[in-house]
Amino acid sequence: MLDTLEQLKKDSIQQINAIGSIQELEQLKAHLLGKKSPLTDILKDIPSLPVEERPLVGKEANKVKDALSEQLSKAREALEQAALTASLNDSSVDVSLPAFKHRSGHAHPITLVTKEICSILARLGFSVKHGPDIESDFYNFEALNIPADHPARDMHDTFYLKSKDVLRTHTSPVQIRTMLAQKPPIKIVAPGKVYRCDADTSHSPVFHQIEGLYINDKVTFSELKYTLEFLLKELFGKNNRVRFRSSYFPFTEPSVEVDVEFNFRGKNTWLEIMGAGMVQRKVFEQTNYDPDTVSGFAFGCGIERIAMILYNIDDIRLFYENDQRFLAQF
Repeated sequence: MLDTLEQLKKDSIQQINAIGSIQELEQLKAHLLGKKSPLTDILKDIPSLPVEERPLVGKEANKVKDALSEQLSKAREALEQAALTASLNDSSVDVSLPAFKHRSGHAHPITLVTKEICSILARLGFSVKHGPDIESDFYNFEALNIPADHPARDMHDTFYLKSKDVLRTHTSPVQIRTMLAQKPPIKIVAPGKVYRCDADTSHSPVFHQIEGLYINDKVTFSELKYTLEFLLKELFGKNNRVRFRSSYFPFTEPSVEVDVEFNFRGKNTWLEIMGAGMVQRKVFEQTNYDPDTVSGFAFGCGIERIAMILYNIDDIRLFYENDQRFLAQF
C-alpha cells in the first residue's frame, strides 16, 4: 500500500506539471483530491488493513495529500503569473496610460432646492407628506372647490387618462388626503412632480411644486405672511423685500400672489414666486371640517422657478436633459 501511495504521488505530480491552464488545473485537482479520487479510495480502504499497518498507511496518505495540495497551489501561482505576463506583453494594452476616473455624483438642483425649502419650513414645525401622481377628479379638483364647469380647470391644462383619472396638476391633493385622514392641527409641506399641457423655454409638461398647509384653531393671515416672509428671506436673502398682491384661487379666500424683489442688471425688479391664501370654507366642508371652528392657510410654488433664480438658469429644459456639464456644477 505504501508503494502504491508513492507511485500515486509521482504520477500526480507529473500530471500537475504538464497542465497548461488554470481551468485544466481545477479539473485535475478534483480528480486528484476529490471524493472519487484514487487517494480517497486508499483512505477508505485503511480500516480493512491489518491493525499494525493502519497508522503507517494513514500517515503516508496524509503526507501525499499535503504534497499534492502544495504542488497544486504552486502550479496555480505559476499559471496566474504567466497569464499576467502575457497580458502585459499584449501590444493592444498600454499599461502606461492613466486609469479611468470615476466621476462623483452631484445632487440635482431641483433636489437641492426642495431639500432647502423643507429644511427651512421644518424649523417652523412643518412635516413632509407625499401622494400619488395619478389622482381622481375629486382629489385634484372637486375637493378643492373646482367643480366640472369651473373656468379654473382651463388654467390647469390637464392630462386626462382613459380611466377618467388625471395626472395631478398640483400637489394640493396631498393636502386633501391629509385632511381626510386626520384631524387638526395639521402642518405639512407636499413636494412632488406635477403635470400640465405646456412646454417652452420657461414651462415644462412635467415640473415640480411644493405646497404648504397649516390648519388649527384661529389661524390668521398674519401667520401666513410671517411664514412666507421667513421662508423667502431665508431662501433669497434677508435684504430682499417681499410683497403680497391680492389675487384669486378657488381653494383660498382671501388669496394673494407673493413677489420677491431682485436686483437685475443694476435695477430692482419684482418677480412672482408663489400663490397663497386662507383655506376656503368649501374646502373644509369637503373634508368634513367645521369652518366655524377651524381655519388655516395654504401656499404653493414651483421649484424650477426658484432654482432658476437661485442658480441663474435661463432655460427650464436644462433641468431635464441630463447634461453632465450642467449637472456637474451642483
